[in-house]
Amino acid sequence: MAQAAALFMPDAPLRLMGGRARAERPDAGRIVFPHPGTSDFDTVALGTQGTLWSYTIQRFAPKAPPYAGPVAFEPWALGYVDLPGEVIVQARLVGMAFDAIRIGMPLQLTRVALDDSADDPLWLPAFAPAEARLAENAA
Repeated sequence: MAQAAALFMPDAPLRLMGGRARAERPDAGRIVFPHPGTSDFDTVALGTQGTLWSYTIQRFAPKAPPYAGPVAFEPWALGYVDLPGEVIVQARLVGMAFDAIRIGMPLQLTRVALDDSADDPLWLPAFAPAEARLAENAA
């Protein structure tokens, strides 16, 4: 599970860490997520705003192991978020009712604890409606 921590840039504000293929690769310039951890990719901070490309509702607990979340499973929304000019990332969708989710809606990067009751939770990338994140930051 320690790999998830490497998804985020270590500095503030919250950013996802991707990789850009170096010039010596045949796919030079292509951005991938997550960073593959090899020397032929440079680390890049990905954008924090995107649009919802597709989604589903996860209504059953994933297989354990590797799932290490709460035993009392609560369904969650999982989306593919298009970060313009970069890459499409898979992440949890938060801050909205399932019936409010719409393809093409603007989203803003945030994070969510895998297990809210954990003393030292594992943080996962998530996206919330852009309007909700803007209002939260203004408060």
